[in-house]
Amino acid sequence: MSLSIIEGDATRPQGDGRRIVAHVCNDLGAWGRGFVAAVSRQWPQAERAYRDWFRKRDVNDFGLGAVQLVYVGNDREPLWVANMVAQHGLLTGRAVRHQPPIRYAALEACLRILAAHASTLSASVHMPRIGCGLAGGKWEIVEPMIVGTLGVMDVPVTIYNYVPPAPSLPR
Repeated sequence: MSLSIIEGDATRPQGDGRRIVAHVCNDLGAWGRGFVAAVSRQWPQAERAYRDWFRKRDVNDFGLGAVQLVYVGNDREPLWVANMVAQHGLLTGRAVRHQPPIRYAALEACLRILAAHASTLSASVHMPRIGCGLAGGKWEIVEPMIVGTLGVMDVPVTIYNYVPPAPSLPR
């Protein structure tokens, strides 16, 4: 498996070819904080698709462990966003004390689905440290899941440690 951890922005995936940017969503239909804010700025259609998927959840597969693949690319740059529902609720003080919103079983199910999509598309996968921000997960649990799902399918994965751009100096 090719797993790279680099400094950068997952909304600007490195490399050529078909690429999937993956991230974790909650099961409440809420969107707006954390990495999803950057996804919305870059690809507003990913947010619209997620909200529509949630709104129509009575007649589709929306729920923990589900993945929605949204095409956001063009002819020159084949690119998808994978909305992966692996967070139950939102991070609150209570969640920190009792159980964080991440649901590891749902995340593993999402990663298996993502691996199948990436394999079928011959795509690489790009993501931040999924599930470890507002979902409250632990990287030492998430990373082996990535290796055990995407790695088994020989899907190239790049993990991005976000580094904010340097401020502009006055002239």
